[in-house]
Amino acid sequence: MTRRPGLSVRLKLTLSYAAVIMAVGMALIAAVFVFYVVLLPRIGVIHPSDGLEIDRTRLVQAFVPFLAVVLACLLAVGLVGGWFLAGWMLTPLRRITAATRAAATGSLTHRIRLPGRQDEFRELADAFDDMLARIQAHVAGHQRFAANASHELRTPLAITRTLLDVARDDPDHDSAALLDRLRTVNARAIDLTEALLVLSRADQRSFAVEPVDLSLLAEEATETLLPLAEQHSVGIETEGRSVRALGSPALLLQLTTNLVHNAIVHNLPDRGSVRITCGAEATAAVLSVENTGVPLTAGQVETLIEPFQRGSARVHRDQAGAGLGLAIADSIVRAHDGSLTLTPRPTGGLRVTVRLPAVAGRR
Repeated sequence: MTRRPGLSVRLKLTLSYAAVIMAVGMALIAAVFVFYVVLLPRIGVIHPSDGLEIDRTRLVQAFVPFLAVVLACLLAVGLVGGWFLAGWMLTPLRRITAATRAAATGSLTHRIRLPGRQDEFRELADAFDDMLARIQAHVAGHQRFAANASHELRTPLAITRTLLDVARDDPDHDSAALLDRLRTVNARAIDLTEALLVLSRADQRSFAVEPVDLSLLAEEATETLLPLAEQHSVGIETEGRSVRALGSPALLLQLTTNLVHNAIVHNLPDRGSVRITCGAEATAAVLSVENTGVPLTAGQVETLIEPFQRGSARVHRDQAGAGLGLAIADSIVRAHDGSLTLTPRPTGGLRVTVRLPAVAGRR
């Protein structure tokens, strides 16, 4: 936005300081003048019969030049002192401005780290440092995501090209087998692309919110994934009462389905279990999905939300996925101003707890 040039903040503060000093000085001189010239004769300290009327006139004549000199000195002191005082006061602001310009050029590693005790400037500097740290982490995450997404999308394309090259060089190839393999690779690419689209939609918050019953979403996700659970010999248990959250029905269903799907495929090889519970905490609607599985450390759990982090200890060869399930779930939860917590179970497996804003007046 284009603006006309104006006075600097330092000059404005200087003029303000000088104006205040001049106003105070003039008020003080006026008070002294009124006291000696007006009040003293009226209260009887000075009597006109004493011949002091002439002295009062001379006093006024002598007082005016003196007043001019005093005001000139006050103005000079106000301007010079105000200039240096304003410069000293604005020193932290110059450091903040320099950091802002550095950030505008793409340097996100610079921090102000303003020393001294807490005041308004230091609060602003600390808030700016926190903002830069968040932006730096966000940009780094997007860069990693872009690199990983490019790698994941390149893999099915490279496999497709290899299959076509082999088929072209082998005139006796099995067309049916080739088509089946190409279909499988193409389905993986489509699933990955759709997952990326869901992730992008959640990050942009381009959705309308309405009351959504989490218990109904849990039942729908369970029914949809029941064949997969039977295939992996995993039992699913759903409990809890009806609880409504504010959000997008489609995205919250995607969230619930992703959590249940992960709980099924990353489970024990035989007789595993998944437990889904719904409840309320204060103003939050809570959805919890926990599953049996191999023991996990806190360090392993912290990396599971990162995009394309599959967790090698939890991967099933037939259901490796793209590593976006929990990343999409976390993105959907953040887009709904909620929280997602991963906790390793003492006996093995994982507990995922989602807290979303509940519908007002409903518990």
